[in-house]
Amino acid sequence: MSAKKKVKTGNLAILVGGGPAPGLNGVIAAVTIEARRHNLKVYGIMDGYKWLVKGDEAEFKANVKELRISDVSRIHYDGGSILRTSRTNPAKSPNGVENSVKLLQSLGVSYMVTIGGDDTAFGAMEIARTAGGQIKFAHVPKTIDNDLPLPNNLPTFGYQTARDLGATLVKNLMEDARTMDRWYITVAMGRHAGHLALGIAKSAGATLAIIAEEFGHEGFIPLDHICDIVETAVIKRRAMGNRHGVVVIAEGVAERLSPEELKQIPGVIVEYDSFGNIQHSEIELGKIIKLKVESRFAARGEKMSMVEINIGYVLRCADPIPFDQEYTRDLGFQAVRYLLNDNNIYKGNAMISVDNGKLHPIPFEEIIDKETKKTAVRLVDVTSDSYRVARSYMVRLEKRDLEDKELLPRLAAAARMTPKQFIERFEYLAK
Repeated sequence: MSAKKKVKTGNLAILVGGGPAPGLNGVIAAVTIEARRHNLKVYGIMDGYKWLVKGDEAEFKANVKELRISDVSRIHYDGGSILRTSRTNPAKSPNGVENSVKLLQSLGVSYMVTIGGDDTAFGAMEIARTAGGQIKFAHVPKTIDNDLPLPNNLPTFGYQTARDLGATLVKNLMEDARTMDRWYITVAMGRHAGHLALGIAKSAGATLAIIAEEFGHEGFIPLDHICDIVETAVIKRRAMGNRHGVVVIAEGVAERLSPEELKQIPGVIVEYDSFGNIQHSEIELGKIIKLKVESRFAARGEKMSMVEINIGYVLRCADPIPFDQEYTRDLGFQAVRYLLNDNNIYKGNAMISVDNGKLHPIPFEEIIDKETKKTAVRLVDVTSDSYRVARSYMVRLEKRDLEDKELLPRLAAAARMTPKQFIERFEYLAK
């Protein structure tokens, strides 16, 4: 007679940290359903770590809801998060980690699933360490930025949906630009990497994409350099007989601008969140570029109208496309499987990845740098064939443009310069 299956005891809790991403509800649903099938009680913690770090048990439990299969069976279609989210950082809140352990234990939590980016993962790692093995963690990575170094270049959930909607929006802007004979500067999310901006621009066939990786990985990016790229794209389009276009730029470019340079721009406030990240919503990168480029054309006696728009927040709570609906079900299921399976080679706390339908847990110790308290960032490889294809479709000043005896005079005329002046001014871009 075979031995009886060992029944797991203890409760499981779920929380969401950081910014939203399409598919959050899919993970919540899959975790809840699979845990309930193993007779675990499942608690959904509202607002990330917000109530945990305060240490008030009554306040905390007022913001916890027990989740049943009937509560979550159809939420995987929906954007947003039924548990909401926050950017509260346990490690930077007074006694935040200790309070979190105490309150989780007051619920009898033995298993924890956190859904978020590297900041959420670091908070989970600190709580796990302080709990001394009493709570086992599985972290499900999410970010529409697609910048986590998952095995085999796997996407992070939410990215495919964000790219899909972003490409649709940019396609609409391209038609508006053509109809109205104007330019748009579109800012897409991507704090550290330009995958989303590049993916949107490449999919939609936008005029130009600008990402931080093209400037190297270190040092500040001069604002004038960015404006030169945009200005020459406008000039080149004019030389080719068109006066409209759409630029897609990654918000992370603002991270690489000198704070001192930013502070000199009227109306710009440089602020940081609790994780030390620049608050991009206060910088208005698109507006800064728009005003500088418009002023350059005005100095030549030309009226140049650009419209800036930030589509980042529009993408984060979109209903997930089928790719992310399916992907998040795999991730949530495998997170519970990892927590409950005593046969895992690695028995500690881990980030969950699923490759070709198979679970690949990554130990916390391998993903979090103890010095930076961040995971490694997956940047766009600007030497790859994929990036070369994207660049080949962009309208940018190229070396061959300056060598083209027919095009060069038209470029110079559009810039109201002589060919020699144009080369001297912008040749560095073509290098």
